[in-house]
Amino acid sequence: MSRAIVVVLDSFGIGCAPDAEKFGDAGADTFGHIAEYRQKQGKPLHLPNLTRLGLFEAHKEATGFYARGHKPSALSGAYACAAEISSGKDTPSGHWELMGVPVHFEWGYFEDKENSFPAELLAQITEACELQGILGNCHASGTEIIKQLGEQHIRTGWPIFYTSADSVFQIAAHEEHFGLKRLYQVCEKVRELLEPYNIGRVIARPFVGENADTFERTENRKDYSVLPPKPTVLDKLQEKGGEVIAIGKIADIFAGQGVTQSIKASGLEGLLTATLNAMETGPDNSLIFTNLVDFDTLYGHRRNIEGYASELEAFDKWLPVIESAMKPEDILVLTADHGCDPTWEGTDHTREYIPLLLSGHHVAAGNRGKRQSFADLGQTLCHLFDLPPMEEGQAIKL
Repeated sequence: MSRAIVVVLDSFGIGCAPDAEKFGDAGADTFGHIAEYRQKQGKPLHLPNLTRLGLFEAHKEATGFYARGHKPSALSGAYACAAEISSGKDTPSGHWELMGVPVHFEWGYFEDKENSFPAELLAQITEACELQGILGNCHASGTEIIKQLGEQHIRTGWPIFYTSADSVFQIAAHEEHFGLKRLYQVCEKVRELLEPYNIGRVIARPFVGENADTFERTENRKDYSVLPPKPTVLDKLQEKGGEVIAIGKIADIFAGQGVTQSIKASGLEGLLTATLNAMETGPDNSLIFTNLVDFDTLYGHRRNIEGYASELEAFDKWLPVIESAMKPEDILVLTADHGCDPTWEGTDHTREYIPLLLSGHHVAAGNRGKRQSFADLGQTLCHLFDLPPMEEGQAIKL
């Protein structure tokens, strides 16, 4: 029986999607612009393993041209690019669509840049959580708002509330002065109170340090997501008796639905080591599903082009190790959930094509074209695991 190892390079878009203009993202190209930046620096991206798996070819399929630094290479995998049909460019929508369930409804958003949250909602939260007050109440970058308000938070004990262009309510608090357990309790209550607002996620953003110069977020982030609107591939595989091993924030994104084992890890090395361990012990008929969050949170949102480039090169070096751990029937899938072009204006996600790079002993190398939905991956996994087909998506021929 086959296993699938799906690794999501969170935010690794490869060119603006057909509907990018609707999102203000016409011209966005996470991979292309990183490659261009590196070329201008005189140190082109060195990605020999991603290249042989078809990354540059997938980018050309999406954009019509090769990203800077491309060198011809014999292909050892199948490649495609995929457009998103979900209504938003957020993390849950992207992951759910990858697993066969696009989001066709509109999420709720807090669109006002200042005084973002309704006064009635804030009153409910402060009463239910016994808070004396709150800070923030605006659109903000998570690292910047901690620098701005972290010291006041420590003095007052008031949590920091903020949001973004995504359907999200984020709460930052100090792990020691406020307490990690208390932060999680507040997030759980906010999750309940947000039900009428149709908000996708509440995110706990704990941090440590004693002043603006030393504050830093910790790995104890926790996402409180709503359930997917329909059963995903995860549910179908679990019902059949298969294993769904969720690594990193995957379990949070699916609110635990369809997950048989959740493994927490952080950092590129930690997450990929956890993936390798799962590959060593995971039985046949397993989906090993990993999210590499740092591409998004540390480099995309922070508009750190060099950091993103270096992380790509570091990931590339891990690929032979991952491939050597594969069993003969295993399939490796490298993909993304949206874009987050580090050269783009603002700090939000960008609406882009994503790569679909597939490899394994029984995967024929070559082009699988432009896919109309991320859900094509979900349909492909259903075929691989002999599951009932999803309602949407077209299986990719292996």
